[in-house]
Amino acid sequence: MGVRKAMGNMASSLSTWGLRHLAHRPAANMPGKIALKIDPRIIAESMDKITEGSIVVVGTNGKTTITNMIADALERQGKSIACNRTGANLAYGVATTLLQTKGTVEWGVFESDELWLAHTLPQVQADYVLLLNLFRDQLDRCGEIDRVQDAIATALEQSPNTTLLYNADDPLCAIIAQRVPNKSVAFGVGEDMHQRQNVVADAQMCQRCSAMFTYGYRQYGQLGTYSCPNCGFSRPDLDFAAKSVVFGDEITFSVEETATGKSVDLHAQRAGSYMVYNVMAAWLASHCAGVSDAVFQRAVDLFDPQNGRLQSLTIEGRPVLLNLAKNPTGFNQNMKLITQAPGKKVAAFFINDNEADGRDISWIWDCDFEELASQEDVMVFAGGIRKNDLQLRLKYAGIDAKTVDSVNEVVNAALKLPSEWNIYAIANYTSLPSVRSALMARADKAVPANPTSGDAEPKCSKKWVSGAYVHQAEAAKFDEQPLRIVHLFPDLLNLYGDGGNVRVLAQRCVWRGIPAQVEAVHYGESVDLSTADIVFLGGGPDREQKLASEVLLGMCDELRTYVEANGALLAICGGYQILGSNWLMGDESVEGLSILDLKTVRAGAGFDRLIENIALESELSPQPVVGYENHAGRTKLGASLKPFGKVVSHVGHGNDDDSGCDGALCRNCIGTYLHGPLLGKNPAIADHLITAAMERRLGNKVELVALEDEVELAANAYMAKRLDVPGA
Repeated sequence: MGVRKAMGNMASSLSTWGLRHLAHRPAANMPGKIALKIDPRIIAESMDKITEGSIVVVGTNGKTTITNMIADALERQGKSIACNRTGANLAYGVATTLLQTKGTVEWGVFESDELWLAHTLPQVQADYVLLLNLFRDQLDRCGEIDRVQDAIATALEQSPNTTLLYNADDPLCAIIAQRVPNKSVAFGVGEDMHQRQNVVADAQMCQRCSAMFTYGYRQYGQLGTYSCPNCGFSRPDLDFAAKSVVFGDEITFSVEETATGKSVDLHAQRAGSYMVYNVMAAWLASHCAGVSDAVFQRAVDLFDPQNGRLQSLTIEGRPVLLNLAKNPTGFNQNMKLITQAPGKKVAAFFINDNEADGRDISWIWDCDFEELASQEDVMVFAGGIRKNDLQLRLKYAGIDAKTVDSVNEVVNAALKLPSEWNIYAIANYTSLPSVRSALMARADKAVPANPTSGDAEPKCSKKWVSGAYVHQAEAAKFDEQPLRIVHLFPDLLNLYGDGGNVRVLAQRCVWRGIPAQVEAVHYGESVDLSTADIVFLGGGPDREQKLASEVLLGMCDELRTYVEANGALLAICGGYQILGSNWLMGDESVEGLSILDLKTVRAGAGFDRLIENIALESELSPQPVVGYENHAGRTKLGASLKPFGKVVSHVGHGNDDDSGCDGALCRNCIGTYLHGPLLGKNPAIADHLITAAMERRLGNKVELVALEDEVELAANAYMAKRLDVPGA
């Protein structure tokens, strides 16, 4: 043993003992972090503890569940394992797992964060990498999905003997398999599962040629049978295909090996299309590791995660389901799990914005909470650090949610209801441990829940009622021709919950009784702006933004005429840049529309992206305008433009590093880097756009009826105070 390795082992052992016995904390990361500082190659040098083989599980959703399922199957097969079961999936967690493994074991099963795979796989040199899926997640940390794909591809190229097991239904995974020289095995679902689709998908464009995909069918998110009509890239032939999927109290399906025609029947207790992929992926990795089908099925039957991922428990006889969700796709699948379950529901959602979660929570506006609003018997709660934002999002989904400081408040409310009310707690990454701890402290009580009488709390959340605020004189003039809100290219420009801005505008019209309609103009569709009342442009990944900008250049004159005629327009981030003379795509400067007198330039040496919560002082709002910024370009305004607002928070940059301002104002056009989305926590800006649109249509001054904005202003005030805005 080398000196550095010996020192690393000793430091790891000491820190493990100290964390467990003195600090009473999990020793899942710190021992490995210390050891890697001493010996950066300690993972590779510790792999001699693994005698038969190793599997690394990577992907956005489902890593911890599938890693544990594979580990259970191998142990039931009689194999000894090393596994980072708790989800400590950075290089530190993998190192800790190996260093805490005594003697030798037969298999290593390691969960890896996507970006950290490039640090761990070259040292592990795993027999198999299981690539599950890639969804938009933690954009302020991970950046665009291209960056995640590059990290995974780089890792595989540095581990040439690793076989890639990948979900071919996901085009973002399939393109990686094409890029790397590694042997690969494709799995997926071989038939349409006929599931209702959510609004947002993370890959609608071919990454080879930038054309739009066509789908035979989609399972959820971007998963399905895709093909590019331009270059021919399509879902690869499946080596293993799930078929005959049946949803009920449990899911049943078969997995067929294409080459041999052999098949195995599988089932799992949890229904849901994502569980078909989870169980199939775990089966494939276990099968490759020599686990028999019967042993694997027994492991699934007995699978009882105790880490908060799909964890079932009871409190005073009341069923509780706890699960992790940390991005739109995860939340949308949980929504289906809740809405498709029988019975009455108490649903609680918990959102934190700590570093491990991602500071930007704009993504909650891409979660289809509207599915929950359609349920009759449901009571909804919002918790976590960002409970006010979550309550606000639920309001615009039609749900009146109560904020809570602890899941115990949820349980207490549920236990006052009759016994048929089941509890669902969905939490993101750092909120999950405290929620789980509180639930576990009350779990498995012997006293059964008793139905209560008429003094129980209300049985369902009050829905926000359409048309609650009516200004008859103004609204009547829009009966024949509703206020027309045009959302340009939501399939390309919706990176930061941008569609939430359109949702807010439309809903605030509905609450006032103002007839309004949203027209979503997708790529390839034409639009007439001559009768538009409000136009919205969001931001997107570089590839999608480039395609949108090419179409916008073709309609530049029409858009310029609209702006010069005082048309109301809101442009966020990339959409804001496109209105200027140019915008940046990596190192390339791309031609813009030159409708606004602004240009976007590269950062100076030593500068990177401007990423942070931010607050502005703007003439358009009596409250601070709060939001989130995430951009690399520095936008400079011409002399004819004034900014949207002055930065007044202790963090945040706005347009650039030196002006102290954000965005631009030109007539009734607002451009800004603030998302979140912007209009949710800043109702005065939304009402400014609605007022401008109505006045332009009517030709006279309009005063909107005031709305009950307590929820909006509470979310605004929380962030303003957090950002130390003067007077907040």
